[in-house]
Amino acid sequence: MSIFSPQMMLGYLFSFNFLHAALTTVWISLASLLAGMLIGLLLAAGQEVPSRIVRGAIMGYLWLFRGTPVLLQLVFAFNVLPLFHIVLPAYACAVLALGLNEGAYMTEIMRSGIRAVGPGQRLAARALGLEERQIMLWIVLPQALRIVIPPIGNQFNGMLKLSALISVIGVQELLLMADQTASMNFRYLETLTTAGIYYLAMTTILMVIQVFIERACSRRRGRMPKASGLKLLSPANLGMVR
Repeated sequence: MSIFSPQMMLGYLFSFNFLHAALTTVWISLASLLAGMLIGLLLAAGQEVPSRIVRGAIMGYLWLFRGTPVLLQLVFAFNVLPLFHIVLPAYACAVLALGLNEGAYMTEIMRSGIRAVGPGQRLAARALGLEERQIMLWIVLPQALRIVIPPIGNQFNGMLKLSALISVIGVQELLLMADQTASMNFRYLETLTTAGIYYLAMTTILMVIQVFIERACSRRRGRMPKASGLKLLSPANLGMVR
């Protein structure tokens, strides 16, 4: 028996089982990232609230989910929640745990993007009579989201690889499929090489998409007139916002 069989690897590469496992990895990673982005955006906006109780609760969340391993959080969601009569499918537990963990890191990314928007724009908006909610929604967030595109892309790249941990709760993602397939014939080199090729393909596609998005945002920003900020905060547009 040869050490490596290219034919066997190609068979795995184009098999339905591996393709399905790769798609499972992608959609769980995407769902977890979107959940984390939503949590991060809400908590980053909450950190701008003057209430100490709100900021303390947010800091407690960040302390908990950034200070414990994501593997522990996965096992907790799958094995402990049923003790409280909360029974979720393995896929839902994976998205829940990964999303909550990602939210802790997204909070810091979103907060950095929000604080990168100059305070002068907020002062100008207040002078024109905009409320804090309107300033955050129409002035700060559109600019902050453009700033955080690169780190969000990096987080999704990391999430694709971090999703391999969900195999411990029985979700048949890419790495578990490779391991289960190899356990039947002990051809670990072919199966793990196939999984590695899938991971490289997914991360490469992601990096290309990220580059296109960044270039599109740069072109759009370059086409904006220099006085676009004043135009946005003009009395006419102020009436439209209201």
